Amino acid sequence: MARCAGPGALGSSMATANSPTAAEHVTAALLVIGDEILSGRTKDKNIGYIAEYLTALGIDLREVRVVGDEEGPIVEALNALRHRYTYVFTTGGIGPTHDDITADCVAKAFGVPIDVDPRALAILHERLRATGAEMNEARLRMTRIPKGADLVLNKVSGAPGIWIGNVIVMAGVPTIMQAMLDEVAPKLKTGVRILSQTLRADAREGDIGTQLGEIAKANPEVAIGSYPFFDPQHGPNTNVVLRARDAQKLALAARAVEKMLERVRGAQSSGG
Repeated sequence: MARCAGPGALGSSMATANSPTAAEHVTAALLVIGDEILSGRTKDKNIGYIAEYLTALGIDLREVRVVGDEEGPIVEALNALRHRYTYVFTTGGIGPTHDDITADCVAKAFGVPIDVDPRALAILHERLRATGAEMNEARLRMTRIPKGADLVLNKVSGAPGIWIGNVIVMAGVPTIMQAMLDEVAPKLKTGVRILSQTLRADAREGDIGTQLGEIAKANPEVAIGSYPFFDPQHGPNTNVVLRARDAQKLALAARAVEKMLERVRGAQSSGG
């Protein structure tokens, strides 16, 4: 358990990539939208993927919320999160059905109108011509975009996502979401990447918890987590994971943990 711690569719208002903000602490939240997630009918596969993806970019995913297909909770969550974090990503609710209301909720959260967007309409028409499908009222819903928003290209199924302010609206289908994330990634501000080191304790979590807490207190800029596991050959064991942005501070904390583990193992082997 943790102890501590087409290019023409893209508007010019999107954030440009990274070098000027390389040292910035960039944060994010994820809003997962859909009754099917809350009911258990659909098992979410996006949270872990997005968390790992953003971590690799140096963006801290600080909060995840899950809400149903209800306007009030979606708007409330959007407004709370977008004022708190650098970016808010959403997944779900941008399809062709009546309960896909995310785009409307985003428009309401930002206080802007929403209507069929000529850019999105052109993209969808081109996609339908290529697939032989016909435009209908349901598909037309996916071209409704809040005023002032940019489009996030969708190379999988055509219907675009939305980028308005610091809110990035993506599909809930994992393959489509992943393609959209690849589209926006080069344009995101990124922070200093987090470094990580894992130490095998060869001790039970309960035998090192107090000592780890003391080391964590002495190294406030290093996140230290302990994760118990069962070794089939040697029984209960623990991995200690240290994470920090500063390599020197990470190394100092890791040495402190290693010395502590040596003391604990020495005391156990001597029966002390």
